Amino acid sequence: MRFENIIALRYLVSKKQIGFVTTISVISIVGVTIGVAALIVVLSVFNGFNELVTSILVNFDPHVQVESVERTNPADYDALKQFLDTQPGIKGYGDYVTAKAMIVSRNVNRVVNIKGVDVAKAAEVSGLPRSIKLGKLALEGAHKDGVILGFNLADRLGAVVGDTIAVVSGAGSELAMMQIGQPLIRKFHVVGIYESNNKDYDAFFAFVGIEAARSLFGLDDKIDGIELRLNDPEQAEQLKRRTEKRFGSQFRVFTWYDLHKELYTVMQIERWSAYIILSLIIAVASFNLLGSLTMSVIEKTRDIGILKSLGATAKSVSRVFFAQGIAVGIIGTVFGTALGLGIVYLQERYHLFPLDPTVYIIPAIPVELRITDLFFVSAAAIGLCALATLHPSRRAAALIPSEAIRWE
Repeated sequence: MRFENIIALRYLVSKKQIGFVTTISVISIVGVTIGVAALIVVLSVFNGFNELVTSILVNFDPHVQVESVERTNPADYDALKQFLDTQPGIKGYGDYVTAKAMIVSRNVNRVVNIKGVDVAKAAEVSGLPRSIKLGKLALEGAHKDGVILGFNLADRLGAVVGDTIAVVSGAGSELAMMQIGQPLIRKFHVVGIYESNNKDYDAFFAFVGIEAARSLFGLDDKIDGIELRLNDPEQAEQLKRRTEKRFGSQFRVFTWYDLHKELYTVMQIERWSAYIILSLIIAVASFNLLGSLTMSVIEKTRDIGILKSLGATAKSVSRVFFAQGIAVGIIGTVFGTALGLGIVYLQERYHLFPLDPTVYIIPAIPVELRITDLFFVSAAAIGLCALATLHPSRRAAALIPSEAIRWE
């Protein structure tokens, strides 16, 4: 061990009595410990909610949507479908149509998104069949005028399975406003009610057969695009790049992340904001460290003078106090990491902070630990402590030996 580290260690732990400087060093260690633990816990909570949201969206949404620049006939997608048939990892794909319409039921009306799906491919491209709680997925044949409502939407409309609702399409609204025509109105029978655990979907999305959607929106045999589901959702971005490389600007490709980019952007901003704000706890602890090291330099002026008289260089003296500050950072980081990991483990195992199951879809605040978070938190703690040592260590290095021991 270098002699600078030995001296720094003696300054930290070998005092016979607790002095004022040592007390501030202990406070600095406690501050770093609390800051590191808080960062680990909060980032784990953000990771938990991010994973929860992603699982909800990925389990219900298609993983990739491919749209033509304009609504077009299915035959125009033949080249795309041939390309997709050669791509690995695709579980299935199907055509879809979507547009806004107004649902009227028992004098209650609501503007929602109506999505026409290929029932034969629904189980392969979305989580709709698995999310139906009441009724069944029956949108063809005798049930071609069937509609599946979200749980919240059905509740607001007062509709149950077997009810008849009216859907007013925007396709004929322009002619109706000029009083030279009537809007397209179709009657649908509620054949199912789904719950996706996504309130936006459950309140604003209804599903019908693709032929019924074409008739409702006056699209003849046109479609909006193709939706795909992959064996691994993480491969969506790679498929997007390959598709864009093959077809250029002919099609627009959206991954599950692109479809909810605003949500993930907000979550990322919140995550970084929490990281920066909680790092201020460590910054305050590093200011305490700055004060304690500065007073330590004053207290050890005689020692510094003797070391320099014995041949220690300014760089060696600087290293003594730098090592002392780094030691405080490392000790606080180790204790804080242990505390943070303990809290995360207890929350995951014993649900220290539960949630009301009648309001939330999960029993407790979710947590997920990532190794990268431990790295960034540790780097922030030790880095701030290292910055706090620069001024005291330079001040110690600048002391002149004759001046330091003149009055001793």
